[in-house]
Amino acid sequence: MNNTLYKKLLPVLPAIVSGILIALSFPAADLSFLAWVAFVPLLHSLWKKQGKEVFWSGFVFGVVYFFGTLYWIYHSITYYGGVSFVVSLCLVLLLCCYLALYPAVFSVLFIRLYRKTKLPALFIAPVLWVMLEFVRSYALTGFPWSSVGYSQYRTLSLIQIADITGIYGVSFLVLAVNGACVDLLLTRKRISKMPLFPLSYTITGFILLLLLISAAYGYSLFRLSELRPGNTCSISVIQGNIEQDRKWEPSYQQEVMAVYENLSREALSAKPFLLVWPETAVPFYFGYDTHNTDDLLQLQKKRGSWLLFGSVLVKSRSQERTELTNSVILLDPEGKKSFTYDKIHLVPFGEYVPLRSILFFVDKLVAGIGDYVPGRQYIRAETEQGSFGTIICYEVIFPGLVRKFFATGGDFIVTITNDAWFGKTAGPYQHFSMAVFRAIENRKPVIRAANTGISGFIDSNGRIMSTSGLFTREILTENITTDGSLSFYSRFGDLFSYLCIVISIIMAVNLFMRR
Repeated sequence: MNNTLYKKLLPVLPAIVSGILIALSFPAADLSFLAWVAFVPLLHSLWKKQGKEVFWSGFVFGVVYFFGTLYWIYHSITYYGGVSFVVSLCLVLLLCCYLALYPAVFSVLFIRLYRKTKLPALFIAPVLWVMLEFVRSYALTGFPWSSVGYSQYRTLSLIQIADITGIYGVSFLVLAVNGACVDLLLTRKRISKMPLFPLSYTITGFILLLLLISAAYGYSLFRLSELRPGNTCSISVIQGNIEQDRKWEPSYQQEVMAVYENLSREALSAKPFLLVWPETAVPFYFGYDTHNTDDLLQLQKKRGSWLLFGSVLVKSRSQERTELTNSVILLDPEGKKSFTYDKIHLVPFGEYVPLRSILFFVDKLVAGIGDYVPGRQYIRAETEQGSFGTIICYEVIFPGLVRKFFATGGDFIVTITNDAWFGKTAGPYQHFSMAVFRAIENRKPVIRAANTGISGFIDSNGRIMSTSGLFTREILTENITTDGSLSFYSRFGDLFSYLCIVISIIMAVNLFMRR
């Protein structure tokens, strides 16, 4: 029995190894150096495989890769969705099987191009990977979690190129190095298969890769040493650590508000110009619950600082339907509402059911009294210390969405979230790491307030200034330097990814014509 199992696993063993290596490169393991060689076992093993074997190798790699980085989703489904542990794991595996289709397609396209053309793997692999990673960011509402580039969030000396290419440029670099290793291992076999294969192609590829890495390193050092003008201002983040399963109990409302009031009063000793509370911090519907709303406004008048907080808002209500928004409200020092932003990209099955007419039998995993509706406006708040966009939770993982807030300017980013759903898993660490790239892409410092952590501050070079613990009640105060820079990425978006898509299409058409 064991021998039979071994024979079945042997062909996909390199794919499994690659999947484990790339998963370990992400938080919370944080072995980021593994990403630079993680794809080598998979890509090397494809040389001897044919047809379905190639597809299944890529698929198995994808399942291991994504389950290793997304296993924590089970926690939300089990503890807050009322689904059994076994069923929740099956649902996570189902999601991983969908995501694994992208590496499977990548594997098929890669090996066919590698066998039939003289192009080096260090070119084919990153171009194809970026194309598919970009498509994954938008297909079926999009899910760009676990993009390869995120594994390098601490490698500041290489990732500053993200202000030109976005996160996808960093993924390109990682795959290019993996491809170069494969070229080194398979050059002799390519020459034996294609006697006219010029060795100069591989050598030229290595030279270009060295130049590319050197350019990325040099550009990063330049950006890290650059002095960009900005204002210095003090901001305090309040991490309330409110229990998720009790948050909306009417009898617990006053206790929740007391927590935020007491922490805010303590934070005011540092004289911050802005206090930031997390996503849906207030346990009532601001503006709809007039009693609690008035109490909050009266307390705000006594603070002398701006207050930004998350709340669920009631947009409309009828006998048939209540429409809600997940929103951010900014109150000025006089207690007047000066800004409201409604979350644009809602969480599928958490805040709404996609394709409801087809999936009419599926309810939201997190039940509520109404349906959340998306906002429409990419707007910024204006204060005397500068303007800022307010990104809510899940939205921060979408680089294309975040840049729209800063395509014409802005000074800093505030993102609020409630990662209590993830428990003490790798989820909160991964979520925080993505904010590093939003800071670099848009050249804006990031202020992050999370109900249970991880809260923190990131400067406009992606350097993590301070962080909170998980499931702790904390106050973080930092003096940030605003950055009014308008980056190439903020201005022009994903031109680099579009270029990879065009090149991939040209390579695929050329391959088809050869056949």
